[in-house]
Amino acid sequence: MKIVFLGTGAGLPSKQRNVSSLVLEMSQVRQASWMFDCGEATQHQMLHTSIRPGKIEKIWVTHMHGDHIFGLPGFLSSRSFQGGESSPLTIYGPKGIKEYVETSLSLSGTHLSYPLHFVEIIEDGLLFEDDQIMVFSKRLSHGVPCFGYRIEEKDRPGELIPEKLKAIGIQPGPIYRQIKEQETIELDDGTILKQSEFVGPKKKGRIISILGDTRFPFRQQSFVENSDLLVHEATFSPDDVEIAHQYFHSTVKQAAELASSSHVKRLLLNHISSRYVQDLEIQQLEKEAQLIFPNSKVTYDFYEESIPIGRSEKHEECK
Repeated sequence: MKIVFLGTGAGLPSKQRNVSSLVLEMSQVRQASWMFDCGEATQHQMLHTSIRPGKIEKIWVTHMHGDHIFGLPGFLSSRSFQGGESSPLTIYGPKGIKEYVETSLSLSGTHLSYPLHFVEIIEDGLLFEDDQIMVFSKRLSHGVPCFGYRIEEKDRPGELIPEKLKAIGIQPGPIYRQIKEQETIELDDGTILKQSEFVGPKKKGRIISILGDTRFPFRQQSFVENSDLLVHEATFSPDDVEIAHQYFHSTVKQAAELASSSHVKRLLLNHISSRYVQDLEIQQLEKEAQLIFPNSKVTYDFYEESIPIGRSEKHEECK
């Protein structure tokens, strides 16, 4: 998995930062990518990356403010000509996202070549699940309905230990695959092989929490608990805490305190106000976060970070 930030600014674009959008690439997990928010000019930002629009199968919208959704009509239209001609796409978001998109496409005479589906979020809880991933939503504290998303990758099978199979006379072949997929298999001679004896411990699935705009971030502690990666807005510096509260946003200090209290492994800060443009100002924001939670990073447009596969259950127990 890899996360790519296409826009890390707040409210309006600046020379340094475009408005909100990021992509979670999961090429090794499911040969697809997920987009979170799609601010104005997101598709243009994408041209500077290796992200393929046709590979984006889901878009998760945090809320209906323009800096998070104004790029949707253009992206959806262009996707018809960029490898997504027949690949379905689902948009998740607050009530109103379906009307906004359909009205924009209708009034502009835009016809998509692929199926487009909508899931409007009504309450907190499980939004999506398949054999690889679960996604949960959580209502945040913002001026309009706004949600955070928690992506939980299910545990992955452990590595096959071929030496153990060879030691009992079983050479590479179909049995190797069967033992990885089944708890027990029976050989032609009646011998029973148990998966637990020939496959290593499962690899713990990764957890990524991506929050939309919010104040009172400490209320989300249980939602982001034990995340391998937390993406959190940090619109303002600690000196501007009153302004942050007034506009339903967070400071870098508040985001770092949430990460510190929630056993998060890594904190990526985005949605930075355009009032902080100088390198020294950004460095100071990052320093203020790191004083509380050392593994913090203030992101910038086109910043990328890989999310390593989790340790095995055995390693976690020995930690």
